Amino acid sequence: MSSYCRVGVFVDAENVRYNGGYQMRYDVLRRFAARGDCALQRLNTYMAFDAERAREDQEYAKKSRTYQQMVRDFGWKITVKLVRRYTDEAGNVTTKANADLDMAVDAMLQADKLDQVLLVTGDGDFIQVVNALQNKGCRVELIGFKNVSRQLQQEVDAFYSGFLIPDLLPVSYEPRNDWGKPASCVRGVCTKWIADKGYGFLRIMDHISPDLWITDPRAEGSPYTSVFCHVNELADDVTEDQLMNRETILEFYVNESEQKDNGLVANNVRLAFSVNR
Repeated sequence: MSSYCRVGVFVDAENVRYNGGYQMRYDVLRRFAARGDCALQRLNTYMAFDAERAREDQEYAKKSRTYQQMVRDFGWKITVKLVRRYTDEAGNVTTKANADLDMAVDAMLQADKLDQVLLVTGDGDFIQVVNALQNKGCRVELIGFKNVSRQLQQEVDAFYSGFLIPDLLPVSYEPRNDWGKPASCVRGVCTKWIADKGYGFLRIMDHISPDLWITDPRAEGSPYTSVFCHVNELADDVTEDQLMNRETILEFYVNESEQKDNGLVANNVRLAFSVNR
């Protein structure tokens, strides 16, 4: 891609919130979208707001408006979708605040002025939108967390798990976490496991970079780091099959290796999320 690239970002906030992306940081998402000095043409997010609840719950109303203002301060346009309630014949009440149509229409209308579109969702309903955007000449990338449509992953030009992007999703019990530094908590995947020797290698994204395609940590310019892992550091519920599945997200601490200069070792390795399982 050329150094100048016009990017549009479209976030299905409710899908993200209900599928593992609660507390996603919009400032980090903006930084990820702009990697490589891309020009951020559109930053759109579509959020639900329950007006009926807000009338009865002042705390909810206050928190919602404060959160929306914080996101706007990062330069995002918020499209508010009001929650609607539906009652079936049995008297069961369901709520809905679907933003799919708004998000799809906005992306299509703005596509002619964009070179790249970043969708943040896991909803398979966007497959046709992806195809249409690609036919208009746009490169389409996808960020998702849990329950991401596999077909949607296959249709886009690149898929990134939101769990693996540094600091996009904070580690709740490590508020001062310095991702990738010794003693920090990170998330990554297993790239190689040698069962008969009881060790393997995990891979983390060390920093946000335009060169995410350089997945070999040994290659110059790669934003990825290899971390040594001994079997003794694995939690009891981490199986070999899970380790060999690149969709298994592992959460662990990294520390400096005593045997290798500038090397990292993994400690307290446990399952974070196993996507699509």
